[in-house]
Amino acid sequence: MDSKNILYYIFSVVRALLYPFALLYGAIVWLRNRAYDAKFFTSIGFTVPVISVGNLSTGGTGKTPHVEYLVRLLRYRYRAATMSRGYKRHTQGFLVADNNSNALRIGDEPMQYHIKFPELVVSVAEDRMIGIPALLQRRPEVDVIILDDAYQHRSVKPGLNILITDYSRPFYKDYILPFGSLRENRTAYKRADVIIVSKCPKYMTREQANEVKQHISPLPGQHVFFTGIHYDTPYDMISNELVQLAGKHIILACGIARPEPLIAYLKQTAADVHTLTYRDHHYFVSQDLEEIKSAHDNWKVENKIIVTTEKDAARLHLHLDKLSAWNIPIVVVPIAVNVLFHMGDVFDDIVLKYVEQAIAENNEFGLDTTSPQPDLLS
Repeated sequence: MDSKNILYYIFSVVRALLYPFALLYGAIVWLRNRAYDAKFFTSIGFTVPVISVGNLSTGGTGKTPHVEYLVRLLRYRYRAATMSRGYKRHTQGFLVADNNSNALRIGDEPMQYHIKFPELVVSVAEDRMIGIPALLQRRPEVDVIILDDAYQHRSVKPGLNILITDYSRPFYKDYILPFGSLRENRTAYKRADVIIVSKCPKYMTREQANEVKQHISPLPGQHVFFTGIHYDTPYDMISNELVQLAGKHIILACGIARPEPLIAYLKQTAADVHTLTYRDHHYFVSQDLEEIKSAHDNWKVENKIIVTTEKDAARLHLHLDKLSAWNIPIVVVPIAVNVLFHMGDVFDDIVLKYVEQAIAENNEFGLDTTSPQPDLLS
């Protein structure tokens, strides 16, 4: 038996051993969901428009650029806010980002929003049911709240529930943890108002999209959209000046769930790419910085730059003084999403109509948005 077959055999045995734990975990999650469905546990709705963006799997579906898409759509029409858990932050409880915030205090993704959208109200709270009233008391001018990664947070009932699934690893082909990567059973997709299939191929055909849609089997009233990611113009992390990657020799330093698409993009664009990868949401320490600088200094080529992602840049921002002293170009490659098949206007219309209707009903009834209310839109 060759090494490849041995590894496959070991992997198969490990998966088989994990299967009973997946059944147990799935049963616990199923009971919890049934308790919410039967109203044994209470889901609280708020009169302020609340949009939830989440997934069934454990990361890597592209939630962050989709949240940013919503922010761009709403920010010039309404006073928007985001609320995240603040994954791996070193604080607890409810916080609103301010001039003293950093990734350690609020988490890397909220810090990314705070850096990119200074006018956005960025907040974090483990318990959204407590966090939303706290946010509205602190910032009563907020018109709409976007909940980041809250699909399983069933104590809050969003007015618009958006589920994202990765084209290369759709929920209908995945399995419950720890046998697979699903946080809950596949049937949980039924709670979504909108299902987005993310990271689709650049030249995806309608036939491919229809095949995926048939597998999803959306319920009446559920909307399915397909999105792709594209890389925007890179910029210097220190000076914010735009940078061209063509002809550059790149040291890529990143700690994201799935760096493969970025690596492939850089290899198509740059002269050469040397990759240093870290765990998802990795906080860089002095040893990491030394590794990155050493890789740069020891690479005997011209036109060298260090490249990273926006999420990593939010964490590297903690070492901004040290990075500035290097006097080495540190370039950030931003990503954004586009809705395929010219359906962007349809998606935008669903979001804007929901927010408009919720605000109109709130004004009509003169309700206090700082307190939980019966969900008027259910």
